[in-house]
Amino acid sequence: QVQLVESGGGLVQAGGSLRLSCRASGRTFRRYTMGWFRQAPGKEREFVATIRWSGGRTYYADSVKGRFTISRDNAKNTVLLQMNSLKPEDTAVYYCAAAYSDYDVLLTNRADFGSWGQGTQVTVSS
Repeated sequence: QVQLVESGGGLVQAGGSLRLSCRASGRTFRRYTMGWFRQAPGKEREFVATIRWSGGRTYYADSVKGRFTISRDNAKNTVLLQMNSLKPEDTAVYYCAAAYSDYDVLLTNRADFGSWGQGTQVTVSS
């Protein structure tokens, strides 16, 4: 079991930027594919971004592609989500997730992730 703690959320104006951080503890961090998901009020939790073991391959939801960047530092057991050009529709609780795997893969489905952080609120105003 890996424990995940997100931080970095807050209130920003549209067009602004935030950097979310997820600190992991427990099993060897390298063995986890990491992901970011978000859940807006009244909506289902949706995929945002994922990064595989090596950090060399990433994948993004179409809604954030070109604006968000996921990265990881395995030495620090940390995954980041840099969010630029934020829009009001980005407002949501953002969750860090980890999926232990024997393979270096990208994952986008909620069911593939066994560990979740507590979430951090991101609010984008006009």
